This record gives sequence, C-alpha cells and structure tokens, in this order.
Amino acid sequence: MSGRLYLCATPIGNLEDITLRVLRTLQEVDLIAAEDTRNSIKLLNHFEIKTPMTSYHEYNKIEKAYTLIEKMQNGMNIALITDAGTPGISDPGEELAAMCYDAGIEVTSLPGPAACITALTLSGLPTRRFAFEAFLPMEKKERREILSELVNETRTIIIYEAPHKLVRTLKDLYETLGNRRMTLCRELTKKHETAFRTTIADLIAHYENEKPLGECVLVIEGKSRQELKEEAVASWEEISIEEHMEIYEKQGISRKDAMKQVAKDRGVSKRDIYSYLMK
Repeated sequence: MSGRLYLCATPIGNLEDITLRVLRTLQEVDLIAAEDTRNSIKLLNHFEIKTPMTSYHEYNKIEKAYTLIEKMQNGMNIALITDAGTPGISDPGEELAAMCYDAGIEVTSLPGPAACITALTLSGLPTRRFAFEAFLPMEKKERREILSELVNETRTIIIYEAPHKLVRTLKDLYETLGNRRMTLCRELTKKHETAFRTTIADLIAHYENEKPLGECVLVIEGKSRQELKEEAVASWEEISIEEHMEIYEKQGISRKDAMKQVAKDRGVSKRDIYSYLMK
C-alpha cells in the first residue's frame, strides 16, 4: 500500500505552539521533508526527534516531488515541514500536495500556526472576510497589476514583507490604495512581538528615522462599500446618459430595463431618463 503525505504546521516563533499531533507524527513517519534541514534540525533536536530528513524547498520542489512520490508509492510515510508555519501558505507544499493527489497518494494536513491568521486576529481590524496576498511580486509590472486589483478590495488585506523591503512596499501601498488604517505585526509569538495599529502614512513617517526590524505582516483595512458607491456615482456623472444607456444595451438588456438601471445608478427617476432621451 502507498504511504501518506502529512503537511505539518510548525511554530512561527514560540516552540510551545507546536501541537502534540505534529510531534507524534514527526516521530512516527519514515522521512521528514524540510524546507531547510539546517533550520529544522534545531526544532527536531529540541523535541528529541530522530527521524531522517531530506530537503524540499522552492528551488527543487518539482524535481524532488517526483522522488518523494516514488518513496510514498513504495509505502513510506512522509511529513512536510517548512521553516515556520503551515506548508503551502507562502511556503513550499502546494505543488507536492497537488502532485500527490494526481498520483493517488493520500494527503492530510495537521493544523497549527500560520502568521497570516495570527496577525489578522491580533490586528483589531475586521476578521470575517480577508484577502491574503503573501509577499507582493518583485517584478514591477506584476506588482502593479496585483496592487491595482486591491484598490477596490473590500476585505481586510494581509501582506507579508521583509524588514529591508518594508518602506518601499508601504510607499507602493500608499500610492495605490491611499491612506488606510492598518496594523503592522512584527516578531509574532516571540519575546518582542508587537502590533502597531496605525495608518499607512503614519507608518511611512515612523520609519523615516527608524530602521525596520523583524519579519512583518501588514494587515490593511479594505475599502468601505460606501466609498465604492460614492466613487461609482462620480464615475457615472463623467459620461453622458446616452453612453450610460449603451453600456447596458450592449449587455443585451432591454431599453426599458436599461433606463431603469441608469436611473438607479444616477439616483434619479426612470421618468427623468425617459424624458431626457425623448428630447
């Protein structure tokens, strides 16, 4: 029988956050695939786990996946861990899990720490709906495209960033999204954990005279629905009623229903639109 892949969440800072189930699994599997064996050996030594390790990281994730799948097809159980947090969440794991399903290998995920969820709950911002963007792309065109997609995002936005890139990212966010409320979470679960509730502009000003330190999670408020409505009203006023009608009629909407929708968009009566068009 084939073995199984275990996606094991590991602490993002405080070692006490590891679960009993993950500890037992790491002891019982035949092999641990680790993002960085030099880093993970510290975790295994701390909990006196002697299971053999092999590397599985961003730069060998496809080629090595075939090797790991072959081992599981031959009956080995393998646990995947990253340097910190849950495999597949801005860390290697997504591709291996997908390839295991294609190969008919069972996959199970052992829940535990994830910096994005920890920061969200700590932020003081709305938690019911959120958009997780992880690290923004470094390539300029793709970065602009992602940021432009976030302009009208009404959900709380979560972004990861390294300290030496923080100010640049804050400036990009300010230029694209404007000044939003946000919480900067640093060193989560560690001794010097901080949650700095502020605005994008104030945070940029803060770091003009202070060097950013520690891995950062940015939790940013989404645009309010009222703002979206106000912007929509402003945009409709920039085009003529004829152009406004044409937008809906090109969608196959009847002229009568188009007049009704145009009237609603502009906050006037359907009779006003009809009278205007009959002139």
